[in-house]
Amino acid sequence: MAEKLGGDGLMRELCNGFKVLMDRDKGVITAASLKSNAAMLGLQDLRDDELASMVKEGDLDGDGALNEMEFCVLMFRLSPGLMEESRLLLEEILEQELKTAGF
Repeated sequence: MAEKLGGDGLMRELCNGFKVLMDRDKGVITAASLKSNAAMLGLQDLRDDELASMVKEGDLDGDGALNEMEFCVLMFRLSPGLMEESRLLLEEILEQELKTAGF
């Protein structure tokens, strides 16, 4: 996925995913906003405690919600293939930058 989208495209997709799931008033993903959007993800059968657990899994600052950065970190942690693709993409970009700089 990262290879197809490129770095900017991947970040755009993650940001779009965050916006779809977030509470519009609070600007974060809460268990309630996840529940209201769960059907779009095929998660309509999850219980409230399961949804709360999903939010807690990525809640790095302990505020009970996911901000955009926490969401992106969680997506990378849960998708090892995505992490590897991103690493390879970053290596490719760095190589191009070094060549452009004459190294």
